[in-house]
Amino acid sequence: MPAWGIWLIAAGALAGAETLSLDLVLIMLAGGAAGGGVAAALGAPAALQVIVAAVVSLGLLLGVRPIARRHLMVPRSVDNSAALVGQTAIVLEPVTDQAGLVKLNGGQWTARAYDRHQQIAAGTSVTVMEIKGATAVVWANLTE
Repeated sequence: MPAWGIWLIAAGALAGAETLSLDLVLIMLAGGAAGGGVAAALGAPAALQVIVAAVVSLGLLLGVRPIARRHLMVPRSVDNSAALVGQTAIVLEPVTDQAGLVKLNGGQWTARAYDRHQQIAAGTSVTVMEIKGATAVVWANLTE
């Protein structure tokens, strides 16, 4: 078997093993093995093939892997709606169990009453009981 074939098998085995680890290390080593295979196909001696594989692997590990990991990282949550529960809002348009509008955390939110029998007038202070999608479910503050 030609040397480039052995390098190709090594690259394939490392790439396959990456599917089990998902660390992006083995796939970089597979890239290095592919580099060694290219060197072998071009007729480089075995020592040079190993050097090329090592240099390409190192370059991929230090140069490509950090960028790839940053792109694969998922932000924890862009949605901080849970932090709005318990906050006070001001009714901008009357709130019923069907519709309404409140000013909450500096922005306007669609709202509905927590109690379906409650009708909350504009200007009333309310407490956010929960967030459902983009709608604040509110309860009128009776202490005012």
